[in-house]
Amino acid sequence: MRTLLVTGPGGSGRTTIAAATAVAEARRGRRVLLLPAQRGGAFSGDLPGVRVIRTDPAASFRADALDVQGRLGSVLDLLGAAPLDPEELTELPGADTLALLRALRDAASEDTWDLVVADLPPVHEALAALALPEQLRRYLGRLVPAERQAARALRPVLAQLAGVPMPGERLYEAAGRADVELAAAQAVIEDPGTTVRLVVEPGAHAADAIRHARTGLALYGHRLEAVIANRLLPAASPDPWLAELSAQQHKELRALRAELAQTPLHAVPHLGREPLSADDLAALDLPELALPEELPGLAGDRRAKPWTVEDRLASDGHFLWRLPLPGATRERLDLVRRGDELVVDAEGFRRILPLPSALRRCTVAGASLREGALSVRFEPDPSLWPR
Repeated sequence: MRTLLVTGPGGSGRTTIAAATAVAEARRGRRVLLLPAQRGGAFSGDLPGVRVIRTDPAASFRADALDVQGRLGSVLDLLGAAPLDPEELTELPGADTLALLRALRDAASEDTWDLVVADLPPVHEALAALALPEQLRRYLGRLVPAERQAARALRPVLAQLAGVPMPGERLYEAAGRADVELAAAQAVIEDPGTTVRLVVEPGAHAADAIRHARTGLALYGHRLEAVIANRLLPAASPDPWLAELSAQQHKELRALRAELAQTPLHAVPHLGREPLSADDLAALDLPELALPEELPGLAGDRRAKPWTVEDRLASDGHFLWRLPLPGATRERLDLVRRGDELVVDAEGFRRILPLPSALRRCTVAGASLREGALSVRFEPDPSLWPR
């Protein structure tokens, strides 16, 4: 199954492109599921050949909250808390994200679709949503570590010493269940068949927006399938106002081509009206999706890690850890070693990367940013490295 995540700067027309992609691939004979934007969206009607499933974040949040409340009943009793009724539960910020992740996970588990197209929020929000499973699993690993098994064995003794009951087995079961569900969502996001299609409307800041988006995508290890330049006006127009606007768009289009280098860039014409029907969407003539094996970043049948480690011990006395970061600048790049992890901040995006085992026994000797890639030098720590 292929999963296509469609995002882009706000107002770029990503909802239209997501729907048009679904229609185009359905007409090519694929079984397509469209997950439209959580709020609103222009294409709630019939799209022939496309199954549209709109998630309900409010209902999903209520169900999750009641499930957690039931599993933590003993803890709530210990605290003297009164349980919440279903009628008083209203969704909290982030419910949209959780509903989206669940929809992606469920679609993959059904084994019914050839392609799932997800209409995501603007780039920064989309990347934060896609990073959530990895982040939450890291938090769970810290807050409920593997060593909790020993603590569970001591719970009856601790209860006698404290004179109050300890949190029940359900607390640990809830953490384990959450980890399993997050792992399933993370597996879909990291699957080799999951790619990103960026949508942008050529304008004054289009190249900067795409540069910023590419940095975030690379940092989180997402593979960019293509960039869609949307609502492109004809190159020539007798109307002076339209001619000037068209000239500006095509100037930005050239800048985008220079910025993207080897990444496919497809121009989609402005129809002169808002596309509302399936025929309108088909008229946008979107390109066929590239196969996963045609895209860079694969090692065998799995997506390669975003980093590579080059062993230069024999020649230079260090390892070289390399992370592609197209579009990143030195002014907005920060790097911190924290135990066995490396914290990378680039263009407003942050990711905590676990270091490969060999680098955990090394110290950071320096770093550089050249030609769209961050390179970090690691030298063996004499106190940890075997002689």
